[in-house]
Amino acid sequence: MELPRVLLLLAATRTAAGLALLPYVPRLSPMALPGKLTASTFALERPRCIFQHHASASDAVWLVVAFANASAAFRNPPCRAQVPLYQQLPTRGSYMTLEMEVAAHCCSAPGPAVLRVGGDTACGAHGAREPCNGPLPSPGPYRVKFLLMGRRGPKAESRWSEPILLRRASSPSAIDPSPTRGAGSDVVVITSILASLGVVLALAVLSAVGAEVWASLCHQDLGTDTFARKSYRTHHIPPAPPQPPPAGPGGSPPGLGCFASRPPAPYSTK
Repeated sequence: MELPRVLLLLAATRTAAGLALLPYVPRLSPMALPGKLTASTFALERPRCIFQHHASASDAVWLVVAFANASAAFRNPPCRAQVPLYQQLPTRGSYMTLEMEVAAHCCSAPGPAVLRVGGDTACGAHGAREPCNGPLPSPGPYRVKFLLMGRRGPKAESRWSEPILLRRASSPSAIDPSPTRGAGSDVVVITSILASLGVVLALAVLSAVGAEVWASLCHQDLGTDTFARKSYRTHHIPPAPPQPPPAGPGGSPPGLGCFASRPPAPYSTK
């Protein structure tokens, strides 16, 4: 019986304060997006067509981000000057960000279909104390809701989302340095293929170089043979003198036998 009483009390409080509770529940974008959920950001579906019956042109829509265990303790600020800042998240457990004109959430409003929570890496730089959209410091989980605020304070709000848990960064000590069996076999196959290609390439290069050397040697040999086969006739060497005729039967050359049988004449001093 306690839970129904609490719900009725909350409903009475909202009605007395003039705050409308919308049935819309924020959720992650249903589209397949790269980085839809990271270690410090997440992509929400942009709410459309949910504030038109409660807003005026000067109103603004805020996103409330809170740790899941701190969302029940969140209290809507009465004015913009008391909006909790991103820097208060570690101590307060919640903050408000992504302030937009209500026209940005109309049914036919142009713009992206998602809202990136935690995408402003320069949030809080140089000691700035303005609402910003800084990276989320831990995996969470987080819960979010949209809040419509006018000049006199909050006017309408959505329901809280389901808990959103971010990705956890892997610890260096938890990474296995040895590859898996499948990855190891793939590496071995790729290495073998590359080695085979290297051997084939080396053989092709050596064959090309050998062919060039062989062609060069053959060209040199062909030049030597051609030179050796050319006729070489000398014109400056005189012909050889005639040889004496062969000796006759008596052992003297022909025509000289009569001179050989005649004795020499005596030497006279007269």
